[in-house]
Amino acid sequence: MNTAEHTLLLLKTRGPQTAQALGAILQLTSMATRRQLEAAQDKGLVRYVDTPGKVGRPVRLWQLTELGHARFPDRHAALTLDLIGQVRSLFGEAAIDRMIDAREVASEAAYRAAVDPAAPLPQRVAALALMRDAEGYMAEAQAGADGSLLLVENHCPICAAARVCQNFCRSELDVFRRVLGPDTQVERVEHQLAGARRCAYRIVPVARAGDPA
Repeated sequence: MNTAEHTLLLLKTRGPQTAQALGAILQLTSMATRRQLEAAQDKGLVRYVDTPGKVGRPVRLWQLTELGHARFPDRHAALTLDLIGQVRSLFGEAAIDRMIDAREVASEAAYRAAVDPAAPLPQRVAALALMRDAEGYMAEAQAGADGSLLLVENHCPICAAARVCQNFCRSELDVFRRVLGPDTQVERVEHQLAGARRCAYRIVPVARAGDPA
């Protein structure tokens, strides 16, 4: 991966960044990093927003544009949208629901094969993140500031399909809850379809009936 691609990847996975922060990761000077960003800006891939700093001096945050996000495309988005439209036209909305149900069953089976229900919760979340990452979601498990766990997905390879059929997103959340087990609570706290730059799920352990106090 060259420096230009690495720069875009960092903005995709970490969100808006200063040139100094990017330079520290890329092991470049701030000036060299700004040259990378300005070259990407000339191509319409990034833009910056100046925000107030702590001492009054504005802080320049660089972020991907819509064109920049498109460098990480949905898998076969046009074909997927066409197929959904054809199924809906020929067989109705019920057929779409059956298709999503079938995908849900297959996904859950694959995740259950990879996630040990007896493992500690951090290991379960890490295993699920690994599966999702392999599917193109650029997923990772993180520790939340409040002691919770986060399943973070920096990319959505089915975003185009989810925009025209949001039951895909509902289905995925239901699968996560079942795979991670009844001793967990899973909630979506960031959602790309709601305008966030990524999807993120907060996961916390919950006590079950019969557990020791």
